[in-house]
Amino acid sequence: MIEIILYMSLLAVFLITLTDIFVSILDVSTESEATSSVEQDNRSMLSRFNLDIANADSIATPASLGTTSNNFEMITNGTTYNYSLWGERLIVDNGSETHAINSTETQITSISFQRIGNVGGKETIRIQFDIESVTSRPSGVETRSFTTTVGRR
Repeated sequence: MIEIILYMSLLAVFLITLTDIFVSILDVSTESEATSSVEQDNRSMLSRFNLDIANADSIATPASLGTTSNNFEMITNGTTYNYSLWGERLIVDNGSETHAINSTETQITSISFQRIGNVGGKETIRIQFDIESVTSRPSGVETRSFTTTVGRR
């Protein structure tokens, strides 16, 4: 009887230790997933802005120097592209198609576009946005703020 109690105690300690290790592994995986999705969407969005703005023929919104707007409108090859928030998704609409820029793993909580530069100079836009992971991790939601400046060629 004493041997059975001893084996049961050892087994219980072993199972508790394994459960603790497993929970720790899941926590690290969740942390990594949240951070990765925010960073990946940031890189994707910055690349998209750099390419699209550099190839734009003109920028319609924000209209004048120093003006800040929650949406961004540019014209490329006669087509108007409008970037705006739709819920937690950043979308680009060209009149016939609408595409989401960020993935379903993140949400954009705020975005602003500000026209900067010199009068008569190259059109330049400062973009500020906050990305938040959808994945809830033990330490809270992964939130990051990003700022970039992109100019037309």
